[in-house]
Amino acid sequence: MTPFNGLGMNLGNLSRLSHARTRSISPENFTGEKGKGGMATEGTGASCARELGQGWKISPSIRIEPGETRVLADIEGPGAIQQIWMTPTGHWRFSILRIYWDDQEQPSVECPVGDFFACGWQKYAQVSSLAVCVNPGSAFNCYWEMPFRRRCRITMTNIATDAMVLYYQINYTLTDVPEDCAYFHAQFRRTNPLPYGEVYTILDGVRGQGHYVGTYMAWQVNNTGWWGEGEIKFYLDGDEEFPTICGTGTEDYFCGSYNFDVGGQYREFTTPYSGLCQVIRPDGTYQSQQRFGMYRWHIMDPVRFERDLRVTIQALGWRSGGRYLPLQDDIASVAFWYQTLPTAPFPALPDKDYLEII
Repeated sequence: MTPFNGLGMNLGNLSRLSHARTRSISPENFTGEKGKGGMATEGTGASCARELGQGWKISPSIRIEPGETRVLADIEGPGAIQQIWMTPTGHWRFSILRIYWDDQEQPSVECPVGDFFACGWQKYAQVSSLAVCVNPGSAFNCYWEMPFRRRCRITMTNIATDAMVLYYQINYTLTDVPEDCAYFHAQFRRTNPLPYGEVYTILDGVRGQGHYVGTYMAWQVNNTGWWGEGEIKFYLDGDEEFPTICGTGTEDYFCGSYNFDVGGQYREFTTPYSGLCQVIRPDGTYQSQQRFGMYRWHIMDPVRFERDLRVTIQALGWRSGGRYLPLQDDIASVAFWYQTLPTAPFPALPDKDYLEII
């Protein structure tokens, strides 16, 4: 029997012992060192605890100034991130989460914090899935397993004009990492609006061996009528004009059917592997466009590739005569995947004005 290394656990192996060491980083223990939690004598809670003293919630959060990048975690491996919880103030598109593996200069995760946690529209939506949970009122939780061999560095950059406050907890294990474990990646993109007749690119330029594990999309519809006839396509290992995997419709890919329609209304749902977790309906005045948040986790059906990967989706509605209409919508996405290093450089993140949700 292969020894259990303590990376990830499930109901089938919860009873098995391991020599993995559990650690946790938060503003009450910035380094995650054993026996070093709750020792702060200054911090965002110092005034509230002035009569109680050390050990009484002196440093529960951090303040990140405009233009500042804070290192949330800097961990020497081997080990694995097992869970991340955080609740950020401010504009979620203006808080940029980055994760670097094994001293790479290029981040393997680069994403606005709301979109990373499947909440891309700056409004709370309940998400109850295996990989990501969002709970009242702005509690972001991530359960993607993230192994690393030498080093893990996690940062948050505030590109807003106002300071932000961040409460966070990063739970991890220090343990051996098997040779066949790949590195977690996540990449954000936005096209607003999508040019007429073009497909939306979720991911491109990936090089190495790995498997695709998830998609989140924040989709604003700029036409009336149904908007989700488009097909998702996975181009694997040298595919050119035609993909190996071709879906049958947007709502089909997100594990719904027939326009997500029940009784003439969109019906939100959130499940372990997929969901239409958010529908923002027009209010008749300034909230004029319909907005949707959707996720699809390939946990039981990862899309495996040996050399390269490209993922696209069509934005497609209906026009007169029963004909398809290429849409010009506002579409943002996060692609989640595992792969070998090195990470190919990501496209430049859009500037603040292009990222802004209005």
